[in-house]
Amino acid sequence: MTILQLLDQYGKDYLLALLTTWRLTAVSFTVAFIAGILVTVLRISPVKLLRNTANIYIQIFRNIPGVALLIVLVYALPYLDIVFSYMTCVLIATSLIPSAFCSEYLMTGINTIKAGQIEAARALGFTFFKIIRHIILPQTLRASVLPLTNLLIATMLTTAIASQVPLNPQDLTGIVDHINTHDTGGIAAFIISALLYCASALIIGKLGNFIDKKVRIIR
Repeated sequence: MTILQLLDQYGKDYLLALLTTWRLTAVSFTVAFIAGILVTVLRISPVKLLRNTANIYIQIFRNIPGVALLIVLVYALPYLDIVFSYMTCVLIATSLIPSAFCSEYLMTGINTIKAGQIEAARALGFTFFKIIRHIILPQTLRASVLPLTNLLIATMLTTAIASQVPLNPQDLTGIVDHINTHDTGGIAAFIISALLYCASALIIGKLGNFIDKKVRIIR
């Protein structure tokens, strides 16, 4: 089948798949972003146990393949009487891995903050959480817009592992499997999904660059 024939027959399915991918990306990135901030706070906390725990978390989820984690969640956990829905398993897998990288990017942003600012805050009697809230976090987020933009794109691509489990509606990768199972989409089916991934990534990149120019800290 040609690309035009595929769009004529499966256009609505591709649209649903695109919206599913966007939804998975939005939820996964939001959870990963919040988790990344929490882990980063633990990594710079004055309590050694918390720092070590956060570092172990980073090492685990930064180095485990997404498909392997998804397989554990879907097929291994039920043996421990822990059962999640397919969608929940996908969201957990596509959130934990980006959260580790999110923390790494935030740590890079923290390193751009001069030590004198922290020392001045301590001299003024700021607590650890006040320093985080008023000094570290605002500057870190402003310095990490572009890395986080790249992470958002990477999270979108990571959601492709959703095609490994039966979701309805499918994501952009799953719809290709569906078409080639029920019809003869061939390489054209992959090309359409690839173009939709690329278009989404370009939009995210443009928005990220726009936000970065607005909030960038000029040093």
